[in-house]
Amino acid sequence: MTVETLASSNLDLFADEVLLDPYPHFAQLREQAAVVRLPTNDVWALTRYEHIREALASWAVFSSNAVAFNDQMNQALAGTSLATDPPDHQALRSALTENLSPRALRKLKGDIDAKADALVARLVERGSFDAIDDLARELPLQVVADLIGVQGEARANMLRWADAAFNVLGPMNQRTVENFPIAGELFQWSLQVQAKDLAEGSMGRAIFDAGERGDIPRESCGHIIHQYVGAGTDTTIASIGNALAQLAAHPDQYELLRQDPSLIPSAFNEVLRYEAPVHAFGRLVKEDVEVDGTLIPAGSQVAILFGSGNRDPRHYENPDAFDVRRNPVDHLSFGYGVHGCAGQGLARLQAFAVLEALTRRVRRFAVGQPERHLSNMTRSLDKLPVVEVEPV
Repeated sequence: MTVETLASSNLDLFADEVLLDPYPHFAQLREQAAVVRLPTNDVWALTRYEHIREALASWAVFSSNAVAFNDQMNQALAGTSLATDPPDHQALRSALTENLSPRALRKLKGDIDAKADALVARLVERGSFDAIDDLARELPLQVVADLIGVQGEARANMLRWADAAFNVLGPMNQRTVENFPIAGELFQWSLQVQAKDLAEGSMGRAIFDAGERGDIPRESCGHIIHQYVGAGTDTTIASIGNALAQLAAHPDQYELLRQDPSLIPSAFNEVLRYEAPVHAFGRLVKEDVEVDGTLIPAGSQVAILFGSGNRDPRHYENPDAFDVRRNPVDHLSFGYGVHGCAGQGLARLQAFAVLEALTRRVRRFAVGQPERHLSNMTRSLDKLPVVEVEPV
């Protein structure tokens, strides 16, 4: 049974004013319905926690064949683990995650902790710095580039390539069009890169070894490298930057972490809930499906609004409050089900390392006016000037 009156809104999910502060818009959509038709973007938006989680779990109905909001990118992503459903998804995913298993990550922890501590120590000594450029961007660039084995000019281009790779997943607006040539550079490099171009002993080399063994199709190796470069840095940068911004804005919460560092995992979960690093992701509806009384026809595209689900008062008490003790382990920001974020363990290692180094070395820090980075797909900061640091 379908509702008689379809919930609809003229909102453009990717308009500047929405990207700058999506939460009032999300609240309006949530109050309208669990499913709201957005003709401007030609999508059906899922707005509430329960239905978003159910859709993420139901890959056979809500397919990943259309994660981008334009046809050109969905065609380009065909055959990647990001846009492939089971059963083909498993082999591609296993090649992607083989070196991101808990056992593999344990071997990386010491190096990541050391990198983060050295960065924080150097910045504290300086006394003032930009928390995004000098920390949130710098650590993931070091970690991911070393992990994949990216060297030379490609390494220097990784940040701009990763930013563009996310932007082009949006609709055909100005941001998407402007970023297509940059994303094309990454695509061409990943098609042409060979094992010998990557550092010996790196995860990138291991992926090519898997192709040689026949564990994965050889033509998939470049796609997987592309995903590491494109997806392995930008959302981590966003999450670390958002963590630093929220702890600066809530000094009482930062003091809780300083007094009890065991709260750091809980705090990072709260950052991810409070500021979802991915604005929206697409899904292709493979068969007519009813969601909370609304029929979504087969062939439609759904927009998964992670940030809206994470602020749903039906699921989280006082959701607009930032509380490092909340520990929302069930937040939606890493996705859910077979397409849950493959790199979430690596992202956590990096964020934990930054927060541990910071709380150990810094009693208090003050920031100037943050500048939001406008991206179709990621919610991140461009600048966060740290104007004062009080060392421990």
